[in-house]
Amino acid sequence: MSEMRKITAFLPAELLEKAQAQTGAGVTETLRQSLVEMLRRDAYRRLRALKGKVSFDDFDLEELRRDREFDERGNVIDRG
Repeated sequence: MSEMRKITAFLPAELLEKAQAQTGAGVTETLRQSLVEMLRRDAYRRLRALKGKVSFDDFDLEELRRDREFDERGNVIDRG
């Protein structure tokens, strides 16, 4: 989250007050937390939709447990 945007939003006062009471934060932080929560819930919904559709038979558990080093792009550095 590097770029910030200033917005104008028209919200029901009671809704905003209740949300701020819940977070204990100001307007900006309350809206930020709400947006992050919305994205988190969507990610969980998509993960739940995968239930039973992903096969782990092709994975070697011991291989996955090995410590590895990664470069700046996230590629595994082969030291072996």
